[in-house]
Amino acid sequence: MPASYRRPPRFAVGCALAALAAVLASPAWADPAPSFAELLARLDQTPLTLEAGALLDAAEARARQARVRPNPTLALDAENAFGSGPFSGYGNAETTLSITQDLELWGRRTARINAARADAGTASLRRDLAVVDAAGRLALVYAEAEAAERRATLAEENLSLTLADARAALVLVEEGREPLLRGIQGESEAAAARAGLDEAIAERDAAFARLTAVAMLAEPVTTIDVSLLDLAPATALSPTDQTLTVRVAEAERSAAESRIAVERTRSRPDVSASIGLRRYEAEDATALTFGLSLPLPLFDRNRGNIEAAQADFRAADARLMTARQEAQADRAAAQARLRASVSRVNAADAGVTSAEEAYRLSRIGFEAGRISQLELRATRTALVNARTAAVDARLARVRAEIDLARQDGRAPFQGAQ
Repeated sequence: MPASYRRPPRFAVGCALAALAAVLASPAWADPAPSFAELLARLDQTPLTLEAGALLDAAEARARQARVRPNPTLALDAENAFGSGPFSGYGNAETTLSITQDLELWGRRTARINAARADAGTASLRRDLAVVDAAGRLALVYAEAEAAERRATLAEENLSLTLADARAALVLVEEGREPLLRGIQGESEAAAARAGLDEAIAERDAAFARLTAVAMLAEPVTTIDVSLLDLAPATALSPTDQTLTVRVAEAERSAAESRIAVERTRSRPDVSASIGLRRYEAEDATALTFGLSLPLPLFDRNRGNIEAAQADFRAADARLMTARQEAQADRAAAQARLRASVSRVNAADAGVTSAEEAYRLSRIGFEAGRISQLELRATRTALVNARTAAVDARLARVRAEIDLARQDGRAPFQGAQ
């Protein structure tokens, strides 16, 4: 064989070694991730939902505490004792034992209870919204991990196709039907495909690590058996004003309004009633004492706190208007993106079918010598791009379903909650 043809055999050996390396690069063991439904069932164990649940428990505890009346004050006073003259010693002392109770007039207790209940209701809705957000984050991380796994598989298939095309080109070079340049080009393409596979494997491992952390799994994930990308979206229509974000804003507005009532009751004097028993040592007699006490509202009428509560209410009302406007726009956008993503998936699947058939025919024509290596390379690139586009389309569909599910107040791919 001429010296000019000594490189292709070495290239063939390199291709074979590359194929072996690609096989060895795949994990020898696999720990499949639980399905998305199984991970969703234990969503209450994630830090985000645990935090929201703890905040709800705290708000409910404060609501229970708001119903408790203030404790009475027990006082013991002694007068006219251990002085001088007739008041030396304790013989002429007057001792009073009294109990004082805050009456909580002017609706003070009712306003306090209503405000605490409103805060607890807001915390409950925030907990629900946190659960929905946690479910959306889990769905996104799960879908991204599955997409990364599919891209790694596609990169491995691309390497196999590139090596197969390179070997076919080598046969034509050895037969003298193609120049040596084609073999060198094939080697360059194989090197690029190997680099692409290494990058895809790194992205897949990183995505698996994120899924393991977000799902709080004991063992690292190395594969996904139950697909989420292929799952059909489960949309559930609901009125715009009933979205969780709007309901949270409404609850915050109600809570802010209830705090105005609390501050107004604090502007009125705290009336306390007392009753007691007084002992007269000199007369060896006892008598009852009773009375009312209240501070004079001369300086502090709590006007600053009332104005602050009113300003907080206006801010909460503005947030509610913004939430309603954004909910309407976000829901319309989410529905449009979901419809577009469904069409994109269908188009991408049709494109993959066409690209696979085009590559098959191009490979037959190339081996028969009817088309060039450049045409084969173009059809192979189109096939890889079509398969990648199909993965991207499914990931976009998952993202659209996550956005719409948040507007519906439910977990992605689940019915209305």
